[in-house]
Amino acid sequence: EKSKINSAAKGGEILTSLVGHIQVQDVVFAYPTAPDFPICNGYTLSIPAGQTCALCGPSGSGKSTIINLIERFYDPLFGSVLIDGYDIKTFNLAWLRSQLGLVGQEPVLFAGTVRENIAMGLGPGRMELVTMEEVEAAAKAANAHEFIMESLGAGYNTHVGLRGGKLSGGQKQ
Repeated sequence: EKSKINSAAKGGEILTSLVGHIQVQDVVFAYPTAPDFPICNGYTLSIPAGQTCALCGPSGSGKSTIINLIERFYDPLFGSVLIDGYDIKTFNLAWLRSQLGLVGQEPVLFAGTVRENIAMGLGPGRMELVTMEEVEAAAKAANAHEFIMESLGAGYNTHVGLRGGKLSGGQKQ
């Protein structure tokens, strides 16, 4: 199904900085493929900047849906998602997503090396231009550098296999 959100749109607000206070206010949402089955029905959540938050609940209770709404893969039917008091619908979409980081439940890895996979994340379409220093800086920022160097036989040159099949779930993340 084609997204109703135009990810190629050039307009929208770009802030010089974000503090990171996330608010989900009275959100009602149902996926377009199941409009009669709301996942969120008046959902409200506030996560202060710099805080760690865990969303817990049974399967189908909306945990991944809230993340999808914050990343703006979907817009709520009613209610709003705010960052630092700004409705995320007002932001330039590419800029908004560049401000967020997400480690999904099942990371997507490509057959190749650890270095190639990190470089792909840093520069889709320009992977070959990403330097080793940039790759290592990204791994250090994710607290993965020591693990890569100490636990993987060939460090950044370790082949991960198709979809990361040579790594455990935690190693993939």
